[in-house]
Amino acid sequence: MRAKEFIAEAELPSLARKYRIDAGRNRAQAARELMVARQSIIYAEDRPEKSFLKLRCRIIEAYSPYRVKGPVFLLERKK
Repeated sequence: MRAKEFIAEAELPSLARKYRIDAGRNRAQAARELMVARQSIIYAEDRPEKSFLKLRCRIIEAYSPYRVKGPVFLLERKK
């Protein structure tokens, strides 16, 4: 990944899982370190339809060299 890159919110769950696994943490360890329930980690990584944006960002920031900034919204003129 580049130093700065735009990603879609839908990509955050898989990135959170990837960086947690790459850091050598299982879900229970991550839950203890982030002080959340293990089920919350499961929802954040496996259920993109659930609203766990803040936790996904915390996981990515805890286990990767990146900081998540956003959200970014694009306004397009109506036709």
